[in-house]
Amino acid sequence: MTVESVRPATAEASEHGELREPPLAGGGVPMLGHGWRLARDPLAFMSRLRADGDLVRLRLGPKEVYAVTTPALTGALALNPDFIIAGPLWESLEGLLGKEGVATANGPRHRRQRRTIQPAFNLAAIPDYGPIMEEEAHALTGRWQPGDTVDCTSESFRVAVRIAARCLLRGEYMDERAERLSVDLSSVFRGMYRRMVVPLGPLYRLPLPANREFNRALADLHLLVDEIVTERRASGQKPDDLLTALLAAKDENGEPIGEQEIHDQVVAILTPGSETVASTIMWLLQVLAEHPEQAEKVRAEVESVTGGRPVGFEHVRRLAHTNNVVVEAMRLRPAVWILTRRAKADTELGGYRIPAGADIVYSPYAIQRDARSYDAHLDFDPDRWLPERAQDVPKYAMSPFSVGNRKCPSDHFSMTQLSLITAALCARYRFEQVPGSDDSTRVGITLRPQRLLLTPVPW
Repeated sequence: MTVESVRPATAEASEHGELREPPLAGGGVPMLGHGWRLARDPLAFMSRLRADGDLVRLRLGPKEVYAVTTPALTGALALNPDFIIAGPLWESLEGLLGKEGVATANGPRHRRQRRTIQPAFNLAAIPDYGPIMEEEAHALTGRWQPGDTVDCTSESFRVAVRIAARCLLRGEYMDERAERLSVDLSSVFRGMYRRMVVPLGPLYRLPLPANREFNRALADLHLLVDEIVTERRASGQKPDDLLTALLAAKDENGEPIGEQEIHDQVVAILTPGSETVASTIMWLLQVLAEHPEQAEKVRAEVESVTGGRPVGFEHVRRLAHTNNVVVEAMRLRPAVWILTRRAKADTELGGYRIPAGADIVYSPYAIQRDARSYDAHLDFDPDRWLPERAQDVPKYAMSPFSVGNRKCPSDHFSMTQLSLITAALCARYRFEQVPGSDDSTRVGITLRPQRLLLTPVPW
């Protein structure tokens, strides 16, 4: 089913005044509604909602929200201008991303900001980043020695942050700050998830240990960003990068954009991208350890394409199986597992009535693991992305970078570095988990393994 196949029925229902109220999902409890189940086992909860309907109502504390459960309606939601970036997820992220960055802006401000940052991520710009991506990917493999125990959380954040900083902010000053950023992000995203699913506002202001940790990490993260901007201004340097573009950007009136917007834009560049790419690297390492036959196929492909030379940016497009391994890892273990929108006016979706101000939630994790869309839906099968099989996947059942005007601008940038890192790692090693490793899923704003510890084993 595609979004186009939904629209005729939707339009017909609207013309005849037959819009329905979405059914209430089962499993709610007094006071907390569905928030308790969402907090206790969110992935299982979101994955079972389709059994209640294509679009259902949830109660999160005093609020009622709507949950979309099908690929077609997630596509319709993303492409419908009646729905904007807002809702519980984005409200919980405002303390991190602010209100003036491209991640949270809407309307004319969002369009202007996209025009400012998009050139840095266009396909034509990606080759300029190739040498940096290669250097960081091979530095990662060089740090790992046979028999070492590798903490995949810190290593994944380190390479993701360094690539983002060196490509987009051109700053060697990020070297010593990568670990600080990864620690801060871990605490911040964990705390923001709690605030989203259990909205107990005043309790989060109490001086409890978890609240103090969250506040410390958030303050340090914003201090870090201010240091980056201040140092660039003081240097007088204007490299051809995203930070230079931001410092030179103009607002709708032709005036330089404000300091708060610059700050929020840098946060939006560094944090969501680093968090999601790092989480994806962790899951790639987990599935490669769990499926050594796939690591061997990647190794063989890399050797065939490179002729035994170090893998580089120029090889990425020919690494078809490696790219499919990355896509399949993102399908089964998407870093971003939950997203929200808000209706800005009375509207409809899939034949259901949606009132102005209503919040809509959907889960890429649930959509991408649905047995209605995928054969052997829980199997790790990179070959499902071969052209002859990928055509059978329903439209919008796999949209790791979203669609429409909110599509992630860094999709090509992210895929290139993920494929290159996977190829460089598998060219040298296979991986085994070691005692103390825990690859169960840690649920926050993003998904990642709890504590993935691996040892590299030479081929």
